[in-house]
Amino acid sequence: MRKIKLMLVEDHVLVREGTKEMLDREEDMEVVAEAGDGEEAVRLAAEHDLDVIIMDIALPKLNGIEATRRIKESNPGTTVLVLTAYDDDEYIFALLEAGAAGYLLKDVSTDELVAGIRAVQAGESMLHPAIARKVINRFSQHVREDGEDSDIEELTAREMEVLQLAGRGITNREIAEQLSISHRTVQVHLSHTFSKLGVSSRTEAVVHALRRGLLTFEELSQAS
Repeated sequence: MRKIKLMLVEDHVLVREGTKEMLDREEDMEVVAEAGDGEEAVRLAAEHDLDVIIMDIALPKLNGIEATRRIKESNPGTTVLVLTAYDDDEYIFALLEAGAAGYLLKDVSTDELVAGIRAVQAGESMLHPAIARKVINRFSQHVREDGEDSDIEELTAREMEVLQLAGRGITNREIAEQLSISHRTVQVHLSHTFSKLGVSSRTEAVVHALRRGLLTFEELSQAS
């Protein structure tokens, strides 16, 4: 079994060590790097072949927002899952704009964190419903500028259909049931969509599509 390669970015050593010990117990996960500040996180992300980075916000030297932005610029295929004590709108939006694929608070259980890691690794969204609604409302107000992203390969009708359903927060299996296709086919469509949009998760894809006018709030608000 190929393990999910993780990096923990947390400045509190005790919290970082406890999280590492907890995650290393999972058969499909391995913490291969640890960082105590944002600058170290950016450097280690370039040195390791990482799948998921668990990122705090309040970090020395470089905060989690800027660290996420720099990591996604140089390693777009690496997924960032935020784990923080902060639920302020400004942090949520800034981190998602920077490329984070999910946002969890530190009061989550071990099982919720593990499930969150597996979800973002599989391209699923990991946003609380209330946060997801804020995100849709915020980014749906952005209008695509003329010529922006004109080099992006056009999505097929089926890829757009899958992306719309994904944007409503339903799982890949539920999408498969609604469209009468296999779960694997949904994954393939999302994978192609991520590649065309230059993203690595459904959260990034939906945010990108809303900001560029490929999706609208009304489309995501329709009853599924």
